[in-house]
Amino acid sequence: MKVGFIGLGNVGGKLSGSLLRNGVDLTVHDLNSDLVDAFVAKGAKRGENPAQLMRDCDAVITCLPSPAASDAVMQDMLPEVGPGKIWMEMSTTDEAEAKRLGAMVIERGGAAVDCPVSGGCHRADTGNIAIFAGCDRATFDRILPFLKTMGRRILHTGELGSASVLKVVTNFLATANLVTCAEALTTCKAAGMDLNTAFEAIKISSGTSFVHETESQVILNGSRDISFTMDLVKKDIGLFQEVADRAGVPLEINPMLIKIFEDGISRYGERELSPNIIRRLEDATGLDITAPGFPPEMVDDEAEEPGYEVIPKGKE
Repeated sequence: MKVGFIGLGNVGGKLSGSLLRNGVDLTVHDLNSDLVDAFVAKGAKRGENPAQLMRDCDAVITCLPSPAASDAVMQDMLPEVGPGKIWMEMSTTDEAEAKRLGAMVIERGGAAVDCPVSGGCHRADTGNIAIFAGCDRATFDRILPFLKTMGRRILHTGELGSASVLKVVTNFLATANLVTCAEALTTCKAAGMDLNTAFEAIKISSGTSFVHETESQVILNGSRDISFTMDLVKKDIGLFQEVADRAGVPLEINPMLIKIFEDGISRYGERELSPNIIRRLEDATGLDITAPGFPPEMVDDEAEEPGYEVIPKGKE
């Protein structure tokens, strides 16, 4: 199968890199021609526009920064959609929007999947990231080989749109944990604790988490670099809020997180790295929450392995 990939940013560039590295017939497109040039130099084909990718490829993957960007690309691709074509939306987007755009594809005889990723850019780079996939089972089975190439743990979440719900749920949890890690580390420093010791205490205790074991390290290094910015956090937790509002769930913590990141954006700019939300506490206390020995960015030290489908408990 021929695969088209639209969106070669922080996440998309790594996911498409896994496809290319593993011999997939890949055509790429991005508004940034330098990113496209780099992929062409590695053996990918240059796509002229989204319509051409949909016309010439069996499956087209989009990995874009906003629902509006996905809509614009879809409007260009739609005339080329027909039976046998597959659209795979790997952007973090709204459930309702994934369903709306997917319905257009399905109406023209194609298949649609929302398949966002979770686990950090460092794992996307090695093909070890987790992937959620919302679609009918027949379509899932068709795309599973590609998903196994881009990711390690692949979960079929149900019908179209279900993966997008779970993606923003996990991003809400990660955001909440980032803010609590920032508060915990700042409190440790203010209480006179050694931050290297505090990091290990949290890591070996019931307080540990994926976020602590990754983002706390780049916080303490001072780089705060996880290739993710405050505006993207605000978008994701905003999408989570919309899911909760539609379902009639009276959230308490997420509205606070939205206010915290709105304040962070007003202070430091929307493209500030998201772990630098701790700067609000550093500014308030005058403390420097850094420590020696931590890496400036996360690197996945696991070897690349073939992906596999994760089967939920009770559904074996």
